[in-house]
Amino acid sequence: MDHPTIPIRMQTELLEISRSSLYYQAKPPSEKEVAIKHRIDELFTQYPFYGSRRMTVSLQREGWAISRPTVQKYMREMALEAVYPKPRLSQPGEGHTIYPYLLKGLVIERPNQVWGVDITYIRLRYGWLYLFAILDWYSRFVVAWSLDQTLAVGFVLAAMQQALAWHTPEICNSDQGSHFTSNDFTGLLKDQHVQISMDGKGRAIDNIFTERLWRSIKYEEVYLKDYESPREARQSLGNYINFYNYTRPHQSLEYQTPASLFLADTPTFLQEKILLTSPDFVSKFP
Repeated sequence: MDHPTIPIRMQTELLEISRSSLYYQAKPPSEKEVAIKHRIDELFTQYPFYGSRRMTVSLQREGWAISRPTVQKYMREMALEAVYPKPRLSQPGEGHTIYPYLLKGLVIERPNQVWGVDITYIRLRYGWLYLFAILDWYSRFVVAWSLDQTLAVGFVLAAMQQALAWHTPEICNSDQGSHFTSNDFTGLLKDQHVQISMDGKGRAIDNIFTERLWRSIKYEEVYLKDYESPREARQSLGNYINFYNYTRPHQSLEYQTPASLFLADTPTFLQEKILLTSPDFVSKFP
């Protein structure tokens, strides 16, 4: 918009955007909003079955002057959805296809048999980010991840493209949210002949492995830090996820590491490439 010869008015007409939008600067969230969202995140991580009613009551008991509609708004913005039976889960986009849940009764017995994908809220000192991760359910290995400051679908697509460059799952499971029902996302999976599975309505355990990953990341990393910036968060989370994949013994895996199971049949040279590229491949933050 700084072309030396074309007037601003003509540029905006050519691009079909409002001239006033050029001068609009997003208002940063208030300290109160940031503090309340951080507390909602803590409560939800501890009690993932809390809906907006219980969340509102808990916040009010702690002294926060907040209404249920505001809590509902914040939880939507944070991509939080209580895990209890209810009529509908995350909302698909208009015209998006909902796929059946394919994992009922399935014995998961090898790497790349099932991937689970999800998005969670990551707090900063003065704001927040969104973390998207792809988890191999057999090994608990984080195949790929990305951070963004908005919930635009691009950071989800970029991480999935990177993951599919290294491996191809048989099934990819998600909730019914608009990111995962979008034609762009499902198209990536179809192109690689990946079966698409989506959580059933009101099922609290369909995505339990990814929920456990979020709890580990929050309690062992995020809540112990106070990230000043997106760059600091990306770097620190990258270190933690490498630790989680390659060093941290998992009780559910008989104290093996996720990498020892996920990469057992992967050539050494490819393992090294995956390690080097996985922490920050889609970072937008210099």
